[in-house]
Amino acid sequence: MNIQHFEKGLSYTAEELIIVARKLGKLATYCNRLQNEDSAIRIEAERRATKKQRDMVKVMITVILPRRQLRAESRRMSAIDGVDRCIEKLEPQLKRYKEMHTGRDRAHRKRRRVGR
Repeated sequence: MNIQHFEKGLSYTAEELIIVARKLGKLATYCNRLQNEDSAIRIEAERRATKKQRDMVKVMITVILPRRQLRAESRRMSAIDGVDRCIEKLEPQLKRYKEMHTGRDRAHRKRRRVGR
């Protein structure tokens, strides 16, 4: 798994980078294909000047998998909160991807078609 990280207008401390890496590692538990070399995770964090304090940091996470790209975006006060929210959004997407692309689910769908 390849992780690309881009920061615009903000910088993480060493501890925050470790926290983000741990949180992204949890995504791999939902889909083993994340551990392949051809898959990647791209994180973009940007600090913006906004009227609302809660929208100061925009975080976008893109998961590049074989045959699919999954994406989540969040605007929060801090980058860590934005990463948390993006991961919450990506978990169901990864579960759906796993169901669609595992052998067990394909066999189940094939049996349902034959049974009609």
